[in-house]
Amino acid sequence: MLRALSVLAFLLMVAGLAGLLLTQQLFHPSPVVIAVQVAGLALMVWARITFGRRSFHAAANPTGGGLVTTGPYRYIRHPIYTAACLIAWPAPLAYRSLPGIALAGLLTMGAVIRMLCEERMVTERYPEYRDYAARTRRMIPFLF
Repeated sequence: MLRALSVLAFLLMVAGLAGLLLTQQLFHPSPVVIAVQVAGLALMVWARITFGRRSFHAAANPTGGGLVTTGPYRYIRHPIYTAACLIAWPAPLAYRSLPGIALAGLLTMGAVIRMLCEERMVTERYPEYRDYAARTRRMIPFLF
């Protein structure tokens, strides 16, 4: 059930991102938007490098090799989902576009659902995840 829900959540994220691209609301010429999106891209690359050569799955399957708690994972539990949101939100907000904000919201909703599914599955595989989750936030250090 959790795997199927995580795939649905992934599809919501893809739909939100594709919608932003198709409606030309993913990018904006504002230097602030560009800076936030570049920061999101840098966070995503840092997280992928830290996570290592583990494969990507459409379903939020826990991977072998132990729990990763270094790099950006030291500060937040889901830096790749955070990065996706940092890339998706700035342009629709700058355009003040309700459809764009709805699409970024769709991506964020998918990310949150996926995080919750992933956390349950990872906790089953790595019981030490509970301690890690108690000392780190999901997406925003010290807040959420």
